[in-house]
Amino acid sequence: MSVNTVRGRGAAGGRPRGEGQWALGHREPLNPNERSKKDDNPLNVRARIENIYAHRGFDSIDPADLRGRFRWYGLYTQRRPGIDGGRTAVLEPEELDDRYFMLRIRSDGGQLSLAQLRAIASISQRFARDTADVTDRQNIQLHWIEIENVPTIWKELEAVGLSTMEACGDSPRVILGSPIAGVAETEVLDPTEAITEINQRFIGDPELSNLPRKFKTSISWLPDTPYEANDVSFVGVIHPEHGPGFDLWVGGGLSTNPMLAVRLGVWVPLHEVSEVWHGVIKIFRDYGYRRLRSRARLKFLVADWGAAQFRQILENEYLGRRLVDGPAPDLPEKPVDHVGVYKQWDGKYFVGAAPIAGRSSGTQLAGVADLAEQYGSDRVRLTPYQKILVLDIAEDDTESLVEGLAKVGLEARPSPWRRSTMACTGIEFCKLAIVETKARAAELIEYLEHKVAELDADISIHLNGCPNACARTQVADIGLKGMLVRDERTGDMVEGFQIHLGGGLGMAEGQTAGFGRKLRGLKTTAADLPAYVERVANHYLAGREPGESFARWVMRAPEEELR
Repeated sequence: MSVNTVRGRGAAGGRPRGEGQWALGHREPLNPNERSKKDDNPLNVRARIENIYAHRGFDSIDPADLRGRFRWYGLYTQRRPGIDGGRTAVLEPEELDDRYFMLRIRSDGGQLSLAQLRAIASISQRFARDTADVTDRQNIQLHWIEIENVPTIWKELEAVGLSTMEACGDSPRVILGSPIAGVAETEVLDPTEAITEINQRFIGDPELSNLPRKFKTSISWLPDTPYEANDVSFVGVIHPEHGPGFDLWVGGGLSTNPMLAVRLGVWVPLHEVSEVWHGVIKIFRDYGYRRLRSRARLKFLVADWGAAQFRQILENEYLGRRLVDGPAPDLPEKPVDHVGVYKQWDGKYFVGAAPIAGRSSGTQLAGVADLAEQYGSDRVRLTPYQKILVLDIAEDDTESLVEGLAKVGLEARPSPWRRSTMACTGIEFCKLAIVETKARAAELIEYLEHKVAELDADISIHLNGCPNACARTQVADIGLKGMLVRDERTGDMVEGFQIHLGGGLGMAEGQTAGFGRKLRGLKTTAADLPAYVERVANHYLAGREPGESFARWVMRAPEEELR
């Protein structure tokens, strides 16, 4: 397809209908989101928050700011308590809105200093009812934030080099990176300088603050981020002639139309990563689909163009030069996991610990900061799998740190169930959710630790409160999509999950990325979920071949063993 071809179903008279692509002249706003962004650059909302809303209170907030532009500064209204999942899709936004906010804090690459961690912990304790969830975007999300306190929170965050700018919205969101960048024994290039350059040059740039929809990035030498599920990813690779650099992937994203990123087949040196990233995001800005919100992600453009055309447009229109052809990255023998005690390249150690499905608190984070300081560390990292790491620990102090983390509720040697379970925010706070997730995950882990205590394999479980897959349900061994299901015992509609089995990403040699197996009618009530997982896990343990992963077993298992 030529880049100048206008795609879309025929309009009256047989003419093709445009997709709202700026580069093709379709700049008229085509949906309410596009009209809102055209009316006022969302970055301008900060001044209104500081000068008007924080002084006059929640009732003074313009609805277009409240449910739109606030997101560019990490603010979402919370779900009003007491609204069940059956009403999620039928109520108007103002009926779902609480007078409090979720606030997401950027921590690109998951990197935090002790001063930054202490600032977040203090804000959590004073302004967020001690809430602090570690998300699978390597950042921390607070709850119960009042608009009156937002300017003070910003001031305290910015004093330690943190920000909430473009943590949400149709913008370049937080950049994923290896949580052990700069310390990993097997890392050849530390891409932190590229992440820092992008953050300093482009985050908050008005030229990039009106994208068709959100834009997610991963930059890591190690394949320890979900790089195939991001809009753009750079993965470490060694070129046979040019040496170490990065392999470029584009077009990944999950939600209701999951797609895996594709390789462009190019090699990018470290000093060119930010330039190439800038080219990719401008393609999305200029050619991305804006007519329908449901097709406004880069993955749809990549699917229509294909990798070859995307590369051609990137080179010819945005970079003005050819990129070097490059090989695919080599993957490790086993997936890289950061939970436990591991040696750094400099002889020190890092300790990775697991909260329960990402649920933390300001009190817990303050405890982590105290422990890190006690053992001489100034660096804490968050992972894309809702875990917390403390770097730069002397070997003789690692066991004491493990014990200290356990006392504040973080396990460095957790059960496989705790280690491999993630959950999104769920109905407790999210207006899109249909079911509870965090509490369900905690109950599920506790049950499985008792019932299937001898598990000697990794079985990832990802719980999501709705179809949007914020917890990456389609690429988990057991992916759980929240929905209402009928309880066969009572006939009532109750909280439950649709089940996906055997999904995964290409994180190690021999792994094939895919969305797993979805059996017709495979659902469970939330109450029956623990027993279901116990049953399937036992079938796997009894029927697996030596060394066979859960995902591979699922692909060949009889259907009756999966129900």
